[in-house]
Amino acid sequence: MSRLKILALLPLAVALSGCNYVVLAPAGDIAAQQRDLVIISTVLMLLIVVPVMALTVLFAWRYRQSNTSARYEPDWDHSTSLELVIWSAPLLIIVCLGALTWMGTHLLDPYRTLGRINAERAVDQAKAPLEVDVVALDWKWLFIYPDYGVATVNELAAPVDRPINFRITASSVMNSFYIPALAGQIYAMPGMETKLHAVVNRSGTYKGFSANYSGAGFSGMHFAFHALDDKGFDGWIASAKSAGGALGRGEYLKLEKPSQNEPVRRYGSVDSDLYRLILNMCVETGKMCQSEMMAIDAKGGLGHEGLNNTLPLAYDKYARRGTAFGPEPAFVAGTCTPDAPQGQTTAAIKAPSDPAPLLGAGLKRPSFTPLKSSSFFLGQRPKSDS
Repeated sequence: MSRLKILALLPLAVALSGCNYVVLAPAGDIAAQQRDLVIISTVLMLLIVVPVMALTVLFAWRYRQSNTSARYEPDWDHSTSLELVIWSAPLLIIVCLGALTWMGTHLLDPYRTLGRINAERAVDQAKAPLEVDVVALDWKWLFIYPDYGVATVNELAAPVDRPINFRITASSVMNSFYIPALAGQIYAMPGMETKLHAVVNRSGTYKGFSANYSGAGFSGMHFAFHALDDKGFDGWIASAKSAGGALGRGEYLKLEKPSQNEPVRRYGSVDSDLYRLILNMCVETGKMCQSEMMAIDAKGGLGHEGLNNTLPLAYDKYARRGTAFGPEPAFVAGTCTPDAPQGQTTAAIKAPSDPAPLLGAGLKRPSFTPLKSSSFFLGQRPKSDS
């Protein structure tokens, strides 16, 4: 590049030096492809916008009232060649944008398994991806590493050039999981699971946050994402394991309570069944899981006795645990979930995904005592004749 060009670009470099343009300089391959999509789409649209703006200024200047040398044609009303240009150029741009959008929608689908590490390297199928379970809480982020048995609050780490499989859900209200340097934002919703496949290609510490307003503590709902080499990631996992804290059902219920500007927290062990319970909204012992209720409903429901199964499995925003307003928290009790025997962890006991076979094996349908919805308090089980 010539010295003259470098001098011409200096003002632009100075202007951008104070800007954080991570979206245009990401560290992950997915985010880089999304950046390219944004740039190409912008350039294609500018092919129409710039000429129109330039011609607007040109026409205003050339055909001004004081310019007597300009051609004056008051009876002109049509030009076939001009009409072809006016309509064909935007049509071609729309076709190109449509093709680009269609390809990007499929190739950059967050649920799509990664096929490459970057533009030069394909994914090594022999190397297992990193599994991370993400839970959006009020107002903090919980990250569970099921393969390593650790969990963190407001801190995320991953090795460079290793595919990451995120499973994302929320505890109460909708949030949006977003690391601009890694990939686009993905919504986190209670009772639902969304997915994101991504990879980071450059070491560093990047910012992650919620991109969807979710209440008073929203502004503090951010976390650090550490992209580390393999040795650094192993050290980070070892540091998390040495933290000593355990994250089980009871600890999670305390963590779930709304709080703001939470510091980084690490747990050296985590209940292996916790994410499934969070997703199915049945972390409380004895509460019917969403999967159980759906299985019962798919088999015809429990008749009149099952009317109370319409109680919200989602958390009531006016009676969230830990608040002083609203009625006591209520839920539907599980019909087929056994209590954990003394000395046995809850992870060893899993509710059947389909309780219907148990009902068809000679067991009677549970007969609930008809009670008002507010009578199903935390920890209570309805009487059953089964």
